[in-house]
Amino acid sequence: MNSGTLYVVATPIGNLEDLTLRALRVLKEVDLIACEDTRRTRGLLTHFGIHAPVTSYFAHSTLAKGAALLRALADGKSVALVTDAGTPGISDPGFLLVRAARDAGIPVVPVPGPSAMIAALSAAGVPADRFVFDGFLPVKPGRRRHRLEALRALETTIVCYESPHRVLASLEAIGQVFGDAEIVVARELTKQFEEIVQGSPARLREHFGQHEVRGEFTLVIPRTKARRADDGTPVPSGCDETPAQEDAE
Repeated sequence: MNSGTLYVVATPIGNLEDLTLRALRVLKEVDLIACEDTRRTRGLLTHFGIHAPVTSYFAHSTLAKGAALLRALADGKSVALVTDAGTPGISDPGFLLVRAARDAGIPVVPVPGPSAMIAALSAAGVPADRFVFDGFLPVKPGRRRHRLEALRALETTIVCYESPHRVLASLEAIGQVFGDAEIVVARELTKQFEEIVQGSPARLREHFGQHEVRGEFTLVIPRTKARRADDGTPVPSGCDETPAQEDAE
């Protein structure tokens, strides 16, 4: 028996009209849809009149569910992998299933579509001929700032995701490392309250701190030249505390 195919399907990050015609067709035709949250995915499928069976596949179920999905694929079933929003494998565990399928010789077909990272870059008006995507910044203050210092040393455009609970702290850290450099913050992309603003980290922190912070954030830091010592090595910004001291904050 020939194996099935694993389709990696991008789904809307907000506006349901962003689901592509190809994604609609694939979701209608596959035997099974693997998703992070079955309730959320069923809502999307119901909206478009799709009745394919769904199964959960999320961070804490990758081992057991991954094996079951591989067996289904080996038995000739076609499976669509989706995430709650955007493209699977970007800051979620979807890559594990893709890697396992490829290792097993199962065809993997990407069905591209919405991505908050690319959407934010396209509307930021900053150089994007090369850039670094760094997912979510570290939670601990010291590690967060040192990660930002390492990113600044790359001297390229940087894109990060951030949660509403930590975005003000991240903006403060960006200000410590990048100073008054103009950055772009995109909130709730493609949704009703979409907001894309530009300014210094301090001004944006003040802007978003005026009310309860809500929504998912994408941060775009344009290419910035790192400060360098006389020998040409990058000079870190900020204070002289060690990472261990900062992580205790």
